[in-house]
Amino acid sequence: MSVQLEEQVSTTTVGTPIDTTGASVAEVRDMSKVMFARLGRLEEGTEEYQYVRNTLIELNMALVRFAAKRFGNRADQMEDILQVGTIGLIKAVDRFDPDYGVEFVTFALPTIVGEIKRFFRDTSWAVRVPRRLQELRIDLAKATDALSAELDRAPTVGELAERLNITEEEVLEARIAANAYSAGSIDAQAGDEEDDGTAWANRIGAEDPALEGIDNLTALKPLIAHLPDRERTILSMRFGADMTQAAIGAELGISQMHVSRLLSRTLNRLRTQLLTED
Repeated sequence: MSVQLEEQVSTTTVGTPIDTTGASVAEVRDMSKVMFARLGRLEEGTEEYQYVRNTLIELNMALVRFAAKRFGNRADQMEDILQVGTIGLIKAVDRFDPDYGVEFVTFALPTIVGEIKRFFRDTSWAVRVPRRLQELRIDLAKATDALSAELDRAPTVGELAERLNITEEEVLEARIAANAYSAGSIDAQAGDEEDDGTAWANRIGAEDPALEGIDNLTALKPLIAHLPDRERTILSMRFGADMTQAAIGAELGISQMHVSRLLSRTLNRLRTQLLTED
């Protein structure tokens, strides 16, 4: 550390910011050592203690940005990542003891990354799931991969339970809980191998209007079975064979008008019986 920076760190007073413009990583590290030594001589809770503590946090904010780069694939959450990483840095500053014999960077980075991972673990569940099941889901995934490689097939529930030394019920419970993990937006791009940029929302099937027709047909079957033979024949020819009323009349030797009256009477009867049963 340069003599100028060393004097600045050693003599700075409460409320006076430390200018680190142009300071190298090594100089920031050395400045942190001096500040930690100073922090250790101060009484916790005093104004000067708080100032030195805050200065240490500001000096090492680059560690938070460095750790956040590991999660660059979550750019939409980067603001939250930086905030959570800062919390991890604050915890590292409060817990660090120079007597540990390690550099602050070595101590702080795992703490910062761990805080960010904890954030994802606790916020990536669509439904709140007990921590025990969250952790068991991870163990289950690891055991599934390991056994699949060993057995050259998907492991059974019993094999997973034996590997993890838990009951089969717990394996099933963890699998059900895993369904609540990381629900994606239906507006997100599907992202399959033949992706055409279509969002999941546009791939969700709508209710098939023909479903109601199936229900009606099921309910009509016993009613149609009780119709006279000629009326059943006319229904079959009109709606099954898609014949015109004139063609039906010619086939049965009756007039088109007669066919029309029979169809109308039969359909009204079926409709009345269907509505009465509902």
